[in-house]
Amino acid sequence: MKVKKMMHQGVQWVSPNTPIRALAKTMRQYDIGAIPVGENDRLIGMVTDRDIAIRGVANGKDVSKLTARDVMTKGVIWCRESDSVKSAASLMQGKRLRRLPVIDANKRMVGMLALGDISHAASRKTAAKVTRAVSAHHR
Repeated sequence: MKVKKMMHQGVQWVSPNTPIRALAKTMRQYDIGAIPVGENDRLIGMVTDRDIAIRGVANGKDVSKLTARDVMTKGVIWCRESDSVKSAASLMQGKRLRRLPVIDANKRMVGMLALGDISHAASRKTAAKVTRAVSAHHR
């Protein structure tokens, strides 16, 4: 099965200057845990709810002044919509990622593949391996 059939479509990115308060509101509104960050028509990072909590709030910074750039994880790992789900699952397992942006042949972001999507699409064995890998505590 191809990633295109399993991904969530219609994913949008935000500017690196987006205030984290706006990011948090968007996460709440759409019940999502990660938002891609783009600049000059390229993905440059990802902000997760954990990034906001750890890099923003827990560090004692003034949350009202923080932007996506301040808390984002830099360097986006992605897959193609034409990749197999097994290949994407292997990438997620190796990089310990819960979410993977999906790009098309024109290098445009067209969706997001999440751990939950893998659990529904891949074999039980593959889903279990990925879940164990991304859920393992940091070593």
